[in-house]
Amino acid sequence: MRTEMFVDGKWIGATGGTFASVDPATGEVLAELPEATEAEVNAAVDAAARAFESAEWAGMLPAARAHVLLKAADLLAARTAEFAQLETRDQGQPLAISAGFSVPNAVEHFRYYAGWVTKITGITAPLSVPNVDYRTRREPLGVCALITPWNFPLMILVWKLAPALATGNTVVIKPAEQTPLTTLLLAEVLAEAGVPAGVVNIVTGGPEVGKALVRHPKVAKISFTGSTAVGREIASEAGRALKKVSLELGGKAPSIIDADAPTSTRPSRAT
Repeated sequence: MRTEMFVDGKWIGATGGTFASVDPATGEVLAELPEATEAEVNAAVDAAARAFESAEWAGMLPAARAHVLLKAADLLAARTAEFAQLETRDQGQPLAISAGFSVPNAVEHFRYYAGWVTKITGITAPLSVPNVDYRTRREPLGVCALITPWNFPLMILVWKLAPALATGNTVVIKPAEQTPLTTLLLAEVLAEAGVPAGVVNIVTGGPEVGKALVRHPKVAKISFTGSTAVGREIASEAGRALKKVSLELGGKAPSIIDADAPTSTRPSRAT
C-alpha cells in the first residue's frame, strides 16, 4: 500500500501535516497520508509542465503512446484482486462490485482510449475564399488537473486519466481525501507501463490542496467530479482565468425508501 505522494516520478512523504484514510466499515485507520502544501502542489504542476514539453512524452509517437495505455490496462487487469481489495477497504463498496465492475471498467477505459490515440486527426476544409488552404490540427492542452470523488475512486479517475493521456496531456491528480489509496497504487502500474516521469503526478489532501491546484496558472484544464457547491467555485475560478473545465456535479439517482419497505430483496412466494 502506497502512502506517499507521487511527484515527477518520485514518492515523497509529508513535509507538513498528515491525515488518515479510514476503513468505513470498521473505523480502522488504513494509512496516514501527507497533506500537500502549496509548495508541493507547485512542484507537481511544474513537473507536469516540464513533462508536457519533454522529448520522452511530447515526442512519443502515437503508436507508442497507445502501447503504453494498453500495457497499463494489462498490468491493472493482472492486479485486479489487489486493487479490488484495497478499493473495498478504503471506500466500502462490496468486493463483488470492486472486483467485478470497478476495476474491469477501468481496464476497459484504458483499452478504449488506447484505440483512439492513432485516430485523432484534423481536417482539411473547403472554403469560399480563393487560394486559401484551410487545415485544422488537434493538439493537447497541457497540464490537466483531475479532481476525483470518493464513490468510485479508481474507475472515475481512469475515466478522466485515460483520455487525457491518450491525447498527449500531462496531469496532476487530487483524489478525494477519504479514498486516495487505489489512486496512489495506480501510479505503480503507470510507471511500469512506461509513462515517463512527470506525466502523471498525485497530490493528496483536502479542499485547500484542490484550491491550490485549480488556481495554479500553469493548469490549462480542470476536470472535477463532486458537489455542486464546489463545482460553482471551480467554474468561477476557471472563468476568470479562461481555463477549460469539465464538471460532473451533484447526485443523479436519489432514492426514497419508505419505513415499511421490505428488508429482503428476495421475491415473496405466492401463498
